[in-house]
Amino acid sequence: MLKKALIGGGLAVLLSSITVGTPLFSYARTGASWVRQSAADSMPIEWELKRARQMIADLQPEIKTAAKQIALEKVEVARLEKQLADNDSRLAKSRRDIERLSQDLESDSQSYTYAGRTYTYVQVEKDLSNRFKRHKTRKATSDKLGQMVDARKASLTAANERLDAMLQARRQLEVEVENLAARCAALRVSQTASELSVDDSALSQTRALLDGIAARIDVEEETMHVDNEYFGGINLDEPSDEDLIDEIAVYFSAEPGTDADETIVAIQLD
Repeated sequence: MLKKALIGGGLAVLLSSITVGTPLFSYARTGASWVRQSAADSMPIEWELKRARQMIADLQPEIKTAAKQIALEKVEVARLEKQLADNDSRLAKSRRDIERLSQDLESDSQSYTYAGRTYTYVQVEKDLSNRFKRHKTRKATSDKLGQMVDARKASLTAANERLDAMLQARRQLEVEVENLAARCAALRVSQTASELSVDDSALSQTRALLDGIAARIDVEEETMHVDNEYFGGINLDEPSDEDLIDEIAVYFSAEPGTDADETIVAIQLD
């Protein structure tokens, strides 16, 4: 029964797809794209910046490999250049020897002496022919070496340019990542300030509470001051008139144009 149900459901979906005219795989692709986009949007920006830094760091092995290839290419180019220089040196000597033998044969002499040994015309002519063949072969080899050196140098230049481009691109990516990180940090500060300014109910309540506590403390301090001033302890000593007179005299003597003795006399007469 289950197998029949699955087959029937599959046929129904297939017929529905054919009838509607919308391929099923388009739904699957759209759904997969939506899932990927939703997952990317749900990641924090800080995490994505860290991921970008890691991706930039992952470029280092590739850059290192390119640098190593350039180093190997430099060594190979140097070897080929030395080989070419040695071959050119041999070519120059071979040409001089061929020109010398050619000039000697033009004299139509019966014998020729080289390095203390004597050779016939035929021997010198045969040696000249062999030398000329070797010279042409060496010249062809030298031309090929020159072409190889030029090709390897061009390849080395291209590799250097590619490495420079990779390094510049990596530096640009590093700068962009740091700029984005700075913008993200500024954004987080702005968001924090905005949240504080919008949700200020807790701040207002706290400020009101502190103001109320301060007011209660002020009231209690003032009450204690009044109690001490008006409801202090009983003075068991009788007040002295002389002390009172002196206190009044001192009080009025502080006013300008008042004589302390006159004030005391006036008080006593009264």
